[in-house]
Amino acid sequence: MDTTGLRERAEAWRKADPDPETQAELAQVLATSDWADLADRFAQDLEFGTAGLRGVLGAGPNRMNRAVVRRTTAGFARYLKATVPDVTTRGVVVGRDARRLSKELAEDAAAVFVAEGIPAHVFPEPVPTPVTAFAVLHLNAAAAVMVTASHNPPEYNGYKVYWGNGAQIVPPQDVGIADAIAKVEPANQVPLLTPAEGRAKGLWRDLSEDVGNAYLRAILDLRLYKKGSDTLSLVYTAMHGVGGPWAVLALKEAGFPRVTPVAEQQQPDGRFPTVRFPNPEEPGAMDLSVATAERVKADVVLANDPDADRLAVMARDASGKLRLLTGNEVGVLLGHYVLTQGTKHGRAHVVTTIVSSTQLGEIARGLGAAYDEVLTGFKWIANRALERSKQEGTQFVFGYEEALGYTVGTATRDKDGVGAALVVADMAAWCESRGTHLLGYLEEIQRTFGLHVGAQRNVTLPGAAGAQTIRAIMQAFRASPPERIGGTRVSAVRDYQKGEGGLPPSNVVAFALEGGGRVTLRPSGTEPKIKYYFEHKETPAPGEPLPQARERAEAKLSALIDAFLVLARERGQPA
Repeated sequence: MDTTGLRERAEAWRKADPDPETQAELAQVLATSDWADLADRFAQDLEFGTAGLRGVLGAGPNRMNRAVVRRTTAGFARYLKATVPDVTTRGVVVGRDARRLSKELAEDAAAVFVAEGIPAHVFPEPVPTPVTAFAVLHLNAAAAVMVTASHNPPEYNGYKVYWGNGAQIVPPQDVGIADAIAKVEPANQVPLLTPAEGRAKGLWRDLSEDVGNAYLRAILDLRLYKKGSDTLSLVYTAMHGVGGPWAVLALKEAGFPRVTPVAEQQQPDGRFPTVRFPNPEEPGAMDLSVATAERVKADVVLANDPDADRLAVMARDASGKLRLLTGNEVGVLLGHYVLTQGTKHGRAHVVTTIVSSTQLGEIARGLGAAYDEVLTGFKWIANRALERSKQEGTQFVFGYEEALGYTVGTATRDKDGVGAALVVADMAAWCESRGTHLLGYLEEIQRTFGLHVGAQRNVTLPGAAGAQTIRAIMQAFRASPPERIGGTRVSAVRDYQKGEGGLPPSNVVAFALEGGGRVTLRPSGTEPKIKYYFEHKETPAPGEPLPQARERAEAKLSALIDAFLVLARERGQPA
């Protein structure tokens, strides 16, 4: 390790860092000569990709901090001025969640935009990510920045970028922005205007409640049943995030008076004190929700992640037991509900991802709807919906990804946990009016279109060595794809690095299985993980109790997972 060169780079960064806190942090690391820590902080610039930026808060170019955000925003602003002729008229929306440093990072971004002569439409208080996405279209802005790390742990923050079409950026925009960022001067030389200076020039524009009210009206229009329920009991958790007041107000406006928030998690708190990991999918994250639901005898539990773009759903089965639905199950319910109960103004179009269940495709084909599978990430769902609507006149009605992301209609061009919560409640009221419940409705769908069960396994491999291991695992499966996984024959191998199915190249490999199952593997785009996705399809026998068929399906899925993990260990995954 060239410690002399590393120290020189660190000293130069420290001197250009505009934040006294991270300056002092880096000075302390230098004083202790912690070369491993320094090497990680300066291993690379935090990568700007189609998800923008996301990383651990701290000093250095490979961390999230004010210096990185100022330089990133300057590059983004200059790219916009070079590619969007009317950006100085339309401006850019700036929103933020309630995480540590979100306020400062959002204010820095706005200060750079206005110094570049670009109006900044700034949310003065924390807002859900879908509200920022909605504001792009509502205000006809040229772009947006949302400061959030979504459901990551408290030590993270991020910087999400939207284009003027309301969707997250896709290539080549990400490459163009990254190239512009690389040319930006040191952070302490990036021009800024204070909020007062920006307001005096008419460029810093604080957004009023009108935008939020327009968003609430838009998502209320997404309901299909539209009658609410005086008897349905709902529990809602904001998971210490920003969705609380928005979701509760929307549900009550929609005619659901019996909404009980999880009090311990309703207020924003970037420390996330009651959960180890603020993701509804994580073990233990829903414990307080379950306790609240049992106390008030709730029928349905709705949970947002901290920036309220994801939604988890729990519902009671026929025995009265609460069950957490998978992201695929919620996606299938919403997709079927929208396709069968929604008003049609043209050929309906639904979209999901290559790692989500194949069942939405079976439903779409059965109902004569247009259907697409796209790469992982809602940016691909939104942009495919826009593309197909323009080319074929289809009407996008629903999109989802298995990681609890859903959007109904076109109020937002990104996943929307608040809007989805509202439509799930609407669907539950519709089920109630038919004498059933959400899981009863799911059984109806599964008896018609098959019982699909799925699971995901994540293996965390941090640091440079972990990244190398992940690359080796992916390469090994490409070089030597299995002919069988357990007792099931592999019927097709899809390597999306080669642009499978006309999609952009992506580091994903999928093995289609006889009988309709699938195993897919890919590195995470935001965390040091390799992700494995499993799906098995079972056909219930006529008259067979569905729990019995589910038990059989889950056993086969478990055997599939075990067999694949043996193959993964043979190809370099640590035990």
